[in-house]
Amino acid sequence: MNLEKIAALEGRLRRSVPLAPLAWFRVGGAAAWLLNAGEAGHVEALLRQAPDVPVLPMGVASNMLIRDGGLEGVVLRFGGALAQVEVEGDVLVAGAGALDQRVAQTAQRAGLSGVEFMIGIPGTIGGAVRMNAGAFGGETAERLVWADCLDRRGRAHRLSVDDLGFSYRHSMLPEDFVVLRAAFRCVAGDSAAIAARMDEIKTEREAAQPLKVATGGSTFKNPPGGRAWALIDEAGCRGLKRGGAMVSEKHCNFLINTGEATAADIEALGEEVRARVRATSGIELEWEIKRVGVPAAVEATA
Repeated sequence: MNLEKIAALEGRLRRSVPLAPLAWFRVGGAAAWLLNAGEAGHVEALLRQAPDVPVLPMGVASNMLIRDGGLEGVVLRFGGALAQVEVEGDVLVAGAGALDQRVAQTAQRAGLSGVEFMIGIPGTIGGAVRMNAGAFGGETAERLVWADCLDRRGRAHRLSVDDLGFSYRHSMLPEDFVVLRAAFRCVAGDSAAIAARMDEIKTEREAAQPLKVATGGSTFKNPPGGRAWALIDEAGCRGLKRGGAMVSEKHCNFLINTGEATAADIEALGEEVRARVRATSGIELEWEIKRVGVPAAVEATA
C-alpha cells in the first residue's frame, strides 16, 4: 500500500522522521513514516486502508526507548481534538495525546478531585491507558470509566475499565488497538486543596527524581513486595556506566543519557543492572520502559 495515496492523510504523513529529538532519552533512529493525527478520522483512514502496515502510537516518549535502527511502519502522534481535555460534569474526557499533567490541571481548575497523581506523570493519556500509569498513590484504573479505541481494521470499540483488565503497570488492551480518548470520573473538591496536593507531588518528585537530564522515567517495575530502586542500590549499581549511559545517582531506578549515549548503551546498561540484581537477590526485574524498534545495523569489518 502506498501511504501517500490515502487522501485523508495528505500533508500529515512525513517520511524518515528522526525520533531522537522527540524522545526523553534523546536517542533512537528514525520513523519510516510519521502521521500527525488531529482527529479520529485520520487514524481510522490509516488503519482501514493500510491494515498490514505496522503502527505505533507515541506520545512524548517519556517512558520509551527507541532503538538506534529506528522504527518500521508508521508512528502516530496525536494533536488537535485528540490532545484536548473536556469537562463533562464530574467526568473528564481526554484525547490520547493530552498530557497527563494537563488532565490534572484541568481537573483542579474545575474543582474536581481524584486525578491529582497525574501531575507527577510526564506522559500522555494513550500511554496511561495502555500501561495503567500511576504515581504518588494513584493509578489510571482507579478513575477510568471508558476508553475509545480503534482496532487494526479501523473499527471502533468503547472499552470499560473491566474490559481493560488492569493490573500493576499493565492492561489487557490488545497490542494492535489504538487508544483515541478516555474518560475519568472525579469527585467534587476544593480547588485550593487540590492545588496544594499537586504542589506537594511536584515538590516530592523534584526532590526524588532526576528531572533535568535526558532520562526515561522509572526503568523497571517494582517486584511484588519490593522496590526496584532498593534492589538496584543493593546490587551496587548506583552510578554504574555503560558508554554514555549511567544509572542515576539520585534515583537508581532511572537510567540517564549523559550526552553521548546510544539506545544500545542504555539497553545494555539496563540488562547489566538486571543481571546484577538477579545475582544478588534472585529477583528478575521486569522492564517498565517500553523498548521499540530495531537495533542499528552492525558495520562489516575487513
